[in-house]
Amino acid sequence: MELTNLTVSELSEKLKKKEVSSKELTSLYLRRMEEVDEKIHAYITVCRDSAVKEAEAADRRILDGKDLTPLTGVPIAIKDIFCTKDVRTTCASRILENFVPPYDATVVRKLKEAGAVILGKLNMDEFAMGSSTENSAFFPTLNPWDTKRVPGGSSGGSAAAVAAGLCAASIGTDTGGSIRQPASLCGVTGLKPTYGRVSRFGMIAFASSLDQGGPITKDVTDCAIMLKIIAGIDPLDSTSIDAPVPDYMATLKKEIKNIRIGIPKEYFIEGLDKDVSEAIKDAIGVFKKAGAELVDITLPHTEYAISVYYLVATAEASSNLARYDGVKYGLRIADGGLLDMYKLTRDAGFGAEVKRRIMLGTYSLSAGYYEAYYKKASEMRTLIKMDFEEAFKKCDIILTPTSPTAAFKLGEKIADPLTMYLSDIFTISCNLAGIPGISVPCGFTKENLPVGLQLLGKPLDEATLLRAAYNYEKNTEWHKKRPKIS
Repeated sequence: MELTNLTVSELSEKLKKKEVSSKELTSLYLRRMEEVDEKIHAYITVCRDSAVKEAEAADRRILDGKDLTPLTGVPIAIKDIFCTKDVRTTCASRILENFVPPYDATVVRKLKEAGAVILGKLNMDEFAMGSSTENSAFFPTLNPWDTKRVPGGSSGGSAAAVAAGLCAASIGTDTGGSIRQPASLCGVTGLKPTYGRVSRFGMIAFASSLDQGGPITKDVTDCAIMLKIIAGIDPLDSTSIDAPVPDYMATLKKEIKNIRIGIPKEYFIEGLDKDVSEAIKDAIGVFKKAGAELVDITLPHTEYAISVYYLVATAEASSNLARYDGVKYGLRIADGGLLDMYKLTRDAGFGAEVKRRIMLGTYSLSAGYYEAYYKKASEMRTLIKMDFEEAFKKCDIILTPTSPTAAFKLGEKIADPLTMYLSDIFTISCNLAGIPGISVPCGFTKENLPVGLQLLGKPLDEATLLRAAYNYEKNTEWHKKRPKIS
């Protein structure tokens, strides 16, 4: 099997046994990027020189046998929303096209300290606003299973790169499904941790009360490895949670006999693609056979989730994106007075979807509308969170589809924002409630497009989520399938 098809854990084993060096592995990935990425467009920036230096440092570390982690010498890539010292960080936006941060995000620092080799920065929807990676200011990323289709979003570059063997694993962000939905559409595994489990310091903000960074990998074991490294309290992020980070690998292989799995009726709705529905039913059967107990549950406020999300998220985006005014950093178009500079800079720097969300958010926060929109949405968000708290009294994890359909065609939904927003119908509630969620491959449609299964867990209980996902994976072969890129 080609080395670029191997998982992080498999590559780590080979590196430690010195069957391959990190430098050889990194060169292999860089060569593959030259051959394949022109068909996928996953990368915005390739860190060729620094990756080779990091690989050489990792090889020395392996030779010494000191401070080794499962990521030492393993080539990975980062969504271009995380600040990287001396490496351009664009957020896939013209307004930050030439921005080079003077520091690393905490997640990036932790990965470097673990000895990972960072190959580059991955494409995304501009400022993480989108479900298809068509909103990138530079180019759309294509789905490795069918290059006429989208990879999902906003972490489309992160999911496509892992699926296409352009990195061993990647880091994405999830505000309303942006790790899980592209993982589902690209046939890989994506984990959105509990809000606050992973530091947001140096992660460029979209909606601060919803954003969370997490891993996209080839299998569940790799998710457990990555999460252990990036999780934990950070004094630089006041919203990070001061709770011990368990050894996820230690409990991963335990049985799931008698684990209670909740099936919410609100997630099996009209409009759910027939092939997706069949794949999810088969997945439920796998859990039943493994000895899990299936429980019918209800999440009654689910129907309001999209409305709540697109008020809360856009309001926070309006506030967060006010800093891009041409004054301190980023694009500046100075032609006339100060007000003209603000207007011209923001008009030229932001794409259509970002402008749409800023206007929606500014409207919902404005005098006379705050009570009617933002305040009401915040109250409804509390009810959605309470739905999950009630449901988790009856079950340990919740099982749903990740996305209502498989990957859709490029351009199919871009002109209709409301239809595009519905792509995240099953993933949004998880962010509003702040709970963890994972998407794992669970089948294919008749058109040979991947389908994802979503599992949702109790706050800070990623261990149970990973264990359930691993047990499902152990009894199926879907995660081993790779796209053939011609």
